[in-house]
Amino acid sequence: LQWLRNPGPQHERRTLFGDMVCFLFITPLATISGWLCLRGAVDHLHFSSRLEAVGLIALTVALFTIYLFWTLVSFRYHCRLYNEWRRTNQRVILLTPKSASVPSNQQSLLGLQPLKRNSKETIV
Repeated sequence: LQWLRNPGPQHERRTLFGDMVCFLFITPLATISGWLCLRGAVDHLHFSSRLEAVGLIALTVALFTIYLFWTLVSFRYHCRLYNEWRRTNQRVILLTPKSASVPSNQQSLLGLQPLKRNSKETIV
């Protein structure tokens, strides 16, 4: 979620947003277009127009091939950006157990004072 809020430089944020909008727009469009092409192919087969039916089936296959290729390339690109972001944006907090035998005034001398956590930090 942190990466989605701030994926990095402005052009990466714009690319991520643009790909999300395209995916949300193109997915129903490709589904409806594919369904209409296949429905038309079935209708043409009933009227013995095999050439047009084969053309519509080929169009459907081409449409879904291009859609799946774009989705795969886009997904791999954003996964690579996410992995790079994750490598460079790690926050690690070392939690030490409180010792019952050490008085609280000596805990601060040993560096065992309670840590203030930031909301963006992850406990490991």
